[in-house]
Amino acid sequence: MPLHFLVFLILGIGIQFYTQIWTFGFLKLFCVLLFLAISLFVFRKKKGSTIIAVILFFSIGISAVYIQDARNFKNYYTHFYKEETKVVLRISKVLKPGFYQDKYVAEVVQMHKGKTRGAVLLNIQRDSLRELLAIDAQILVNAEFKKVPPPLNLNQFNYKEYLAKQGIYQQLFIESTQFLQLSNTMSSLVGISGKFRNKIQKSLLKYNFKRDELAVITALLLGQRQEISKELLIDYASAGAIHILAVSGLHVGIILLILSFLFKPIEKIKNGTYLKAFCIVLLLWMFAFIAGLSASVVRAVTMFTFLAIGQSLQRKKVVEFSLISSMLFLLIVKPMFLFDVGFQLSYLAVFGIIWVQPKLVALYNPRFLIDKKVWQLITVSIAAQVGILPLSIYYFQQFPGLFVLSNLVIIPFLGAILIGGILVICMSLLNVLPTFLALMYGYVISLMNDFVSWVGAQEQFLFQEISISFAMMLGCYLLIFSGTLYLIKRTPRKCMYFLIVVLLIQSLYFFEQRKAIEKEAFIVFHKSRFSIIGKRKGLKIKIQQHIDTLKPGKINMIKSYVTAEYIQYIENVNFKNFIQFKEKNILIVDSLGVYQLNKLAHPIVILQYSPKINLERLIHRLKPSLIIADGSNYKSYASNWEDISIKYKVPFHNTRKKGAFKLEY
Repeated sequence: MPLHFLVFLILGIGIQFYTQIWTFGFLKLFCVLLFLAISLFVFRKKKGSTIIAVILFFSIGISAVYIQDARNFKNYYTHFYKEETKVVLRISKVLKPGFYQDKYVAEVVQMHKGKTRGAVLLNIQRDSLRELLAIDAQILVNAEFKKVPPPLNLNQFNYKEYLAKQGIYQQLFIESTQFLQLSNTMSSLVGISGKFRNKIQKSLLKYNFKRDELAVITALLLGQRQEISKELLIDYASAGAIHILAVSGLHVGIILLILSFLFKPIEKIKNGTYLKAFCIVLLLWMFAFIAGLSASVVRAVTMFTFLAIGQSLQRKKVVEFSLISSMLFLLIVKPMFLFDVGFQLSYLAVFGIIWVQPKLVALYNPRFLIDKKVWQLITVSIAAQVGILPLSIYYFQQFPGLFVLSNLVIIPFLGAILIGGILVICMSLLNVLPTFLALMYGYVISLMNDFVSWVGAQEQFLFQEISISFAMMLGCYLLIFSGTLYLIKRTPRKCMYFLIVVLLIQSLYFFEQRKAIEKEAFIVFHKSRFSIIGKRKGLKIKIQQHIDTLKPGKINMIKSYVTAEYIQYIENVNFKNFIQFKEKNILIVDSLGVYQLNKLAHPIVILQYSPKINLERLIHRLKPSLIIADGSNYKSYASNWEDISIKYKVPFHNTRKKGAFKLEY
């Protein structure tokens, strides 16, 4: 079982990504790997060879990240960049568009007539008269690369870090008329798949599906979620059925079960098991091709390819071995998958089903076939949720209480919906799809959407604003793991391990609560056109804000901070232009520009709502230790104040550039 090797591979990937521990070049890296491989072949003793193998996989993890990082190559595009450089970009991925721009991941393939490498985020002004660029399309632009900015408020989604895990560190903003599309005779497999998928989408448009129906069909079968409305996405997430909209392990697993059933008669002929595995794998990859060969689809099909091959070999513990082997293979080829939330949730759900579901099934023995099938579905749903629950709360801060109901109703019919969808696609491509059949299929999708919307509307069963730390998440998985081991084989030693983990989690909880109670902070949040200031003491925060139509707890940046920091009480206050925080005096200068305060030594000065003041006079009079300009000020005012502060050597913090300001004790 390659589990030990997988663990050390993951350690190597994580350490190299976060610390960049290996910086000695490709040749030395190759020599280290070659030496370890030869040592593994030479040393025959079990303990010695195991230790060398562990070090080898740890080193493979480091090398996989180092090789995947385009910045380590001499032809990385930033090494050739000059202002106003003409650059050739190749579209490698079409992203969900924003309000004002179409978004793509693009490879920098040429600069100064030299071949380059590296990926950027490309933002093109939206133009209703121009079609979206296709995968493999090449364009010529004048490059003005900009760094991807970090989040401007505390505890918000870090898009910069998210892109960095995909090897993207810079972005381009261009208008729809500022690029030239080049003729391109070369096409990648992903590009050909993308063109085929676009052809399918155009063929489906002829049958007048409703917007939400077509959006869900393309999500279910083609892996395209760009057209799904925000409201429908929220409904699926609230109902605990968001996984249905992503072509992933669930869909591929159902297709595998159907194909295994259809090809079962082949097993009776000579070498039938191998022929069956070959046919199943071929059809799975054909489905992946139709679904656009997206990362989630490729991961899922790879996982079940290993499972199909393992079943044909009839090995013991074939499911566990196949899953671990597929994960090992994927991480060696694409180490950045480790940081992909979909990758993590997919494997954890499957491991939950493998290890937890058999124990849940054994708790109840139904007498009738229908009861048995319903009980199996319930236990599968619960086991999958057990596998992903800590990670899901860590990332999304919510838990859908009606997930069992959603899955119990939808999953039994999902196989029929997928097969029906594939038939609809094939018939639409051949122009032989009867209108009544398209209407029937659209009606089924509408029923599913309506059911999910109804479940999602039951807000009393949606537990939101739940937060756990990374350490607590790991502790929860230790609890699940040790508890499952104890249920599998009840021994005093395993019971002791389980109780130790329980004590560990309790200690961690009390430590984090104690830390939260003792924490004090002063925060100037960033909000364009508005000013939001917070003063925290323990589990309570006082907020001064001028967004009259909203309660403080409903404002996104406050909600994110409060949830992540375990704050329980929020109070609306008016600080009246002066705040005392610890030994710091904080003066707020608003649009009135009044600051006549005596005996105020070296205060922190907050400028809000573009006060018309003479900043030089303020600096001479108050000698501030720091000047803060929040998002409520005009950009030109903040820029001018920054220049004056630099002139008089006063620290200046512009939340529009540097994000929220925080003092913490």
